[in-house]
Amino acid sequence: MAAHGEVLEFEEYVRTRQEALLRSARRLVPDPVEAQDLLQTALVRTYGRWDGIADKSLADAYLRRVMINTRTEWWRARRLEEVPTEQLPEAAVEDGTEQHADRALLIEALKVLAPKQRSVVVLRHWEQMSTEETAAALGMSAGTVKSTLHRALAKLRRELRSRDLDGRAPERAGTRRAHHGERERERCAA
Repeated sequence: MAAHGEVLEFEEYVRTRQEALLRSARRLVPDPVEAQDLLQTALVRTYGRWDGIADKSLADAYLRRVMINTRTEWWRARRLEEVPTEQLPEAAVEDGTEQHADRALLIEALKVLAPKQRSVVVLRHWEQMSTEETAAALGMSAGTVKSTLHRALAKLRRELRSRDLDGRAPERAGTRRAHHGERERERCAA
């Protein structure tokens, strides 16, 4: 059981860092309710180990690691429940600004990444951690971070390109059907 001083110290830490930690959770889990659940679960797990964190300046990194591990556990559990579909659901856009639309598209595209790849991308690009900081937070080598990031970004680029093409697909599909119909008529006439 934590001493009264440690409880107050943990409560103060949560109060001062809650917004930043919630932003980190939102980057790992795009759904706002799931992000709050993720953060709460990570806080509960961290509270049980709070006295074991000797250097409290590393608490953010510890908590991010707990969130990443928890997210991975959730992903593995849900993976068995998922059913593949031919068509992806439309990405939700909260308002009409281009910035929010781009952000929604990127968050949706992040879902194609494996949890390890997503974690590396989030820590390196959203949290702006160095390669070494990311490696330490995830418990991997700097080389693994670099190669994972390289593969993840390539996969994201392909996904975003395919979504861009899909966005124009209805327009092209009509054109293709018209050309196909013309070719069929020409072949039958010959």
